[in-house]
Amino acid sequence: MRPELCKFISEAIYEGRLKPEPLTQNRYVIPEVNASRLIGKANGLLFVPVLHEGNTLGSEEEVAAIKEIITELIKCQHTDEKGNSLGDITMNDILVVAPYNMQVRMLKRALGTSARIGTIDKFQGQEATVVIVSMCSSAADASPRGVDFLLDKNRLNVAISRAKCLAVIVGHPRLARTRCSTLNQMELSNLFCRVVKEGTV
Repeated sequence: MRPELCKFISEAIYEGRLKPEPLTQNRYVIPEVNASRLIGKANGLLFVPVLHEGNTLGSEEEVAAIKEIITELIKCQHTDEKGNSLGDITMNDILVVAPYNMQVRMLKRALGTSARIGTIDKFQGQEATVVIVSMCSSAADASPRGVDFLLDKNRLNVAISRAKCLAVIVGHPRLARTRCSTLNQMELSNLFCRVVKEGTV
């Protein structure tokens, strides 16, 4: 992980104990000069707000946004730990993850067989230059498996820490204003608020 991602994960999850490898600062996503700027920053954590209503297990609106993000990403270049150019970003350099299988299926239909798409748990242990996380639900407290699943701290940690350079969280801003009924849910909601704050350009 680049230092920005490591710092966020360290402070949010590990009480500041996690430190980045020095070489990771040489990894970069290099934006296209005339990009549409949907990707407001090319390294670190980015939150892309997508408005929708009534979605629980899947979101066509987020699928459409992710298609646009990928269209912009594959016009970018990236570097390795030594700062050497790896050329253009390809679909193999991007992981797209979602909490629910319905959204995974929708993303696969939209992005095709060359895309690396799955649930967050499926990609544990793997890495990519860019990770895109689709949150799916319009409201965490209305999601079928509840706040504790959708905003699960370990799942967010795994998703973000798969990214070498850029972690993109795509979701409804309302998720940062989740109604909580337990102390654990308050902690999870606060963590997602930190994701939104850190990732907002």
